[in-house]
Amino acid sequence: MSKRLSGCFLLLVFAGLSLFLLSCGSSSSRPAGLLYVLSQGENNVGYFAIDLNNGHLSLINKNTAADTTPSSILLNPAGSAAYVLNTGSNSLSSYTIGNDGTLSSPTNTPVPVSGAVAMARDAAGTFLIVVSQGTIVTQACLKAPAQLGCGEPPAITVFSASAGSLSQIGSQILTFIPTSVTASITGTFNDPDGGTVDGTLVQVTGNQDLVGTNDNTISEFVVQSSGTITGPLLGSPYTTQSNPSSVISVKTTPTGGAGGVFVYVTNVTTNNLDTFKVCTVLDGSQCLSSSDDVRNAKMIPVGVPISVGLDPIALTVDPTNNFLYVVNHDSSSVSSFRINPTTGALTALNPATVSTGADPVAISMHSTGKFLFVSNNGGSNVSAFNADTTSGALSNATSVISAAQPAGLAAR
Repeated sequence: MSKRLSGCFLLLVFAGLSLFLLSCGSSSSRPAGLLYVLSQGENNVGYFAIDLNNGHLSLINKNTAADTTPSSILLNPAGSAAYVLNTGSNSLSSYTIGNDGTLSSPTNTPVPVSGAVAMARDAAGTFLIVVSQGTIVTQACLKAPAQLGCGEPPAITVFSASAGSLSQIGSQILTFIPTSVTASITGTFNDPDGGTVDGTLVQVTGNQDLVGTNDNTISEFVVQSSGTITGPLLGSPYTTQSNPSSVISVKTTPTGGAGGVFVYVTNVTTNNLDTFKVCTVLDGSQCLSSSDDVRNAKMIPVGVPISVGLDPIALTVDPTNNFLYVVNHDSSSVSSFRINPTTGALTALNPATVSTGADPVAISMHSTGKFLFVSNNGGSNVSAFNADTTSGALSNATSVISAAQPAGLAAR
């Protein structure tokens, strides 16, 4: 009897130890889910473990230093590198990600980008596109940028992103003040100077011209594999509502039907959302005048602007591109929509709006599509939501304390 009890006891100890090892992981294994959160109050990158059963977050007691006022973070497709835009120091930092999910110290000295405000990457993760506002200059300064007192002009800049390091490979001066950028589809497009070019279509929003007058536009460019920037394409710029603040390009691929490419723009003054269809085929509707509509990536407004909360400043989609989520800074909420995969039109979900913490500024969804995270800059915490993969509805809101003034975040 005593031998049987001893054997059972050893079995239980072994089982308990196995469970402990599974829950803790080894030093060489990656956590099941990770959320990286930038802190503008402490200038670092914080780490949260994501419980993939329920989406709950738990703070991991470590961080990696960032440059001054980090604002947004992007991961490469493999999850092996991270890029951080620092608006305080006007720079771009790159990091490698170890097997345990830890970001290394920056792999090179932060790259200076004057007045940088937003960045995007192509689908393959081969390059980053950064838009910078520089300092407002006049048209005369663009003709003689070295002229005393002209300052730095606004620009779109392309960086090669390889193994966590960055090198500039292309740049073009802009004739407007950019506010956001998104990378779209790849293809063959018309060069405004004649001929065609192959590359990634990029959309850039702007809210002022070079003398500070309201601009409220979105323009299209093509980034070639070499980093050369072509554009704006013929037809650009297109008019948005007032003060566009963020943009995303979405390609839908519905089962058994025709999809499309749609661009969504948030507007902070009018508190609404613009929807555009990008001409990718001659479809017998508004993209029918000539093949140039396709090669110029003509953008067509879809319906009327959709109302959201106050001061919408960020947005994301789920992995299937069926649902769109918008961060409303002044309403401390997220607006949720279903995307019609054929027309791009938006329909509010139920619930249409969920509350976050104070002053949300950034949003990220886990690759499973089951969990959505929002950083609350004014509340120094992060909100977590469950997302229904069938209906898109957000529920079971929780929050966890973060470092001061959380900003950009990225889940993996």
